[in-house]
Amino acid sequence: MRMIDIIIKKRNGKPLTQAEFDFVANGAAKETIPDYQLSSFLMACFLNPLCDKETAMLTKAMARSGGRLDFSSVTQLPKVDKHSTGGVGDGISLALAPLVACAGVAVPMMSGRGLGHTGGTLDKLESMKNFEVRMPVNLIYRQIKKLNVCLFGQTKDLAPADKKLYSLRDASGSVESQPLIVASILSKKYAEGVDSLLMDVKYGSGAFMQKLEDSRKLARALVSTAKLLGLKCRALITYMDQPLGCAIGNANEMRQTVLILKGDKKLAPDFYELLMEEAVNMLLISGVQKDAKKARTLLEEKIDNGEAAARLRKMLKWQGASPLAVDDPIRYFKDAKLKYTFKADKNGYIQHIDAKTAGMAGVLLGAGRNTMEDKIDYGAGIWLNKKGGEAVRKGDVVATLYASDKKRLEAGAELFKKAVKIGAKKPAPYKIVKEVIK
Repeated sequence: MRMIDIIIKKRNGKPLTQAEFDFVANGAAKETIPDYQLSSFLMACFLNPLCDKETAMLTKAMARSGGRLDFSSVTQLPKVDKHSTGGVGDGISLALAPLVACAGVAVPMMSGRGLGHTGGTLDKLESMKNFEVRMPVNLIYRQIKKLNVCLFGQTKDLAPADKKLYSLRDASGSVESQPLIVASILSKKYAEGVDSLLMDVKYGSGAFMQKLEDSRKLARALVSTAKLLGLKCRALITYMDQPLGCAIGNANEMRQTVLILKGDKKLAPDFYELLMEEAVNMLLISGVQKDAKKARTLLEEKIDNGEAAARLRKMLKWQGASPLAVDDPIRYFKDAKLKYTFKADKNGYIQHIDAKTAGMAGVLLGAGRNTMEDKIDYGAGIWLNKKGGEAVRKGDVVATLYASDKKRLEAGAELFKKAVKIGAKKPAPYKIVKEVIK
């Protein structure tokens, strides 16, 4: 088998076989195929898009290019994970994993880092001193067996072909190819060894895809491809035109998570509602619950009786951080020392807080990164004292911004001002979950 023949075949619009996708994926993982041929292959796929069957075959090939987690000897519980396409203030995974793990499923959750205005779960976890995200497979298995939950980063051996092809998509001008996006996302989840997968596909200014219809198409493609791979899957299309919750950053998002898991349901109503929706759907697709209302009642009980917070506490201890962070989040998740209070300049209502602008302001403060080499200030970020739709009077604090550097604070504050719109009329409420794709 020759790479040039595969490139020409796809260039001419002919479907590829599983063996041909395996050849490409193995060559990418082992670096036996040169970058210029892999780039040509990606462009051929861009110009002649993969069908659903081909997308599933490429996904499977990338997943099989390295090792694959297998929890069959570790637990007999259903294994379920969730993937979000990313947004601003979207720290749902931090609360979701320990909560759902209390309800009869195992949650091996492989997460990533943030880049640009979207935050990353691993960065938020690492705002806790000594929290270990780079875990060897044997410790992941051990923790799942004992706690039913583990949040970890992608190991070097999981879907190595994806790492190579992902890095070449930008250089080859094939980033926007939906089948390649789907294969990239699902290859890591398929390699993770789960039975069920919930997708959170966002739309709006702070999302990967701004238009609802684009998000809908991606969600449908993810669900259909996942099912071809034998995964039970559904997708929630969720709103990301405004930030989710009250916190934008790392330490402050962890603090928000702890407070919500300890029972503060009114702290961030939109965050709590999405948490419940995602948790319910994870239980439904895993098969441990058949009725959405009963599933929600069970999950709320796990928060009210302290089980969810206790599971988070145990997870922190197992992964090297102090479990006392759950008991005293103010002490363990500190804001940066410098702060700026953004106040309303008139009476009215918060019409809108633009998610992308607020997220980029967070990056300027030090809470995010523009390149993967940038260092993060875990205490930097934004706390939203007011949210879209809330009434304000002149002088009310709308948000508090934190940074460790005066110039960063000034730059972040200047940009954040452009994110907030105050008007006389109360805006219509928005739905967090727009649609469910099954």
